[in-house]
Amino acid sequence: MDRLSNTVRPYAWGSTTAIPEFLGTPPTGEPQAELWMGAHPGAPSTLVRDGGERALTDVIAADPEGELGPETVRAFGPRLPFLLKLLAAASPLSLQVHPDLAQAREGFADEEARGVPVNAPERNYKDANHKPELICALTDFDGLCGFRRAREAAELLAALDVDALKPYVDILRASPESDALREVLTAVLTADPDEIADTVTRAASAAARLAGGADGAGNHAYAVCTSLAEHYPGDPGVIAAMLLNHVRLRPGEALYLGAGVPHAYLSGLGVEIMANSDNVLRCGLTPKHVDVPELLRIVRFEPGEPAVLRPLPGPGAEERYEVPIDEFRLSRFVFDPADPTDSAGPFAPRPLESRTPQILLCTEGRVVLHAADGAEPELALERGQSAYVRAGERVTATGDGTLFRATVAV
Repeated sequence: MDRLSNTVRPYAWGSTTAIPEFLGTPPTGEPQAELWMGAHPGAPSTLVRDGGERALTDVIAADPEGELGPETVRAFGPRLPFLLKLLAAASPLSLQVHPDLAQAREGFADEEARGVPVNAPERNYKDANHKPELICALTDFDGLCGFRRAREAAELLAALDVDALKPYVDILRASPESDALREVLTAVLTADPDEIADTVTRAASAAARLAGGADGAGNHAYAVCTSLAEHYPGDPGVIAAMLLNHVRLRPGEALYLGAGVPHAYLSGLGVEIMANSDNVLRCGLTPKHVDVPELLRIVRFEPGEPAVLRPLPGPGAEERYEVPIDEFRLSRFVFDPADPTDSAGPFAPRPLESRTPQILLCTEGRVVLHAADGAEPELALERGQSAYVRAGERVTATGDGTLFRATVAV
């Protein structure tokens, strides 16, 4: 067991208060968007080994099989295949999608062959990996995820009564759903910049009037439109967002975001886990590069309600968020000594054995980790503190709080 020291990333959309309050540290006045826990080369966690502080990347590189386990190395190579984050959004992130594994490999190889510098602003693929991700809410958490039904999007746009949007309404009402969504998104993202900026302004003004109406899906959609236009005036992503589902997660609920699903986080605090990749293709709500042809190749135009995940009970009182990939698994343990329904007993230790590496994050109260053989001193985690456990280590946990567990499923 190793206590981790982690880096906070100060992206502009981050909250100035949420992460400091969570960690019990004074705010700096600057945005604090993400706390990274893992071995991403951009900001690896550090730990104390052999009397000195070392980056987790270096620890793993020195003994990949000993740290990750042979199964993880065979499946994903000599690196930790996931990155765990604490994410605090005070304003909307960019509207984006991620490629699947085959698309990432193809896109990365193409840009490498064409000599596009990896740090170039027009570069789409920073690596050859996919980037599925899961966000689990710690507070109420708002986001956009996947396409609405085409007719629902048509009604929302029609109610705005903006002349420039009426051709989109007709397409959404008349064409097959997937074709209609593709055609409208393409038209929005390739429109004349001045014309679409004027359309966004008019749409936002109409949405502001409609947002105060009766509660319901339309109300939320218009409120989101108004907010996005305030943060990104004139951005075509404001109209694109009207095609997407608005989702509000309650604490403990989660969203899994697979390849090709357009999404954007809007506000809230959550635990996020993802495959260790930087591949992002943006649709809007950003001053960064938007590669429309490549984006349209990646997006999956599949309308429908997003599936909100709730943890499923597992052995040893572990609650698991089921996802269809192997790079990561996220689960949690809720320790409540006052819970009379706890069949394991309110103070029973929870086993955390795994053949793969683990990162453990305390999000509430206090949790104590114990080496199962008693050879090491116990390690106490308060809210916001985390630990790394190498593959094969036998650990148990007790306490009065909530512990999130990130590991590999191989």
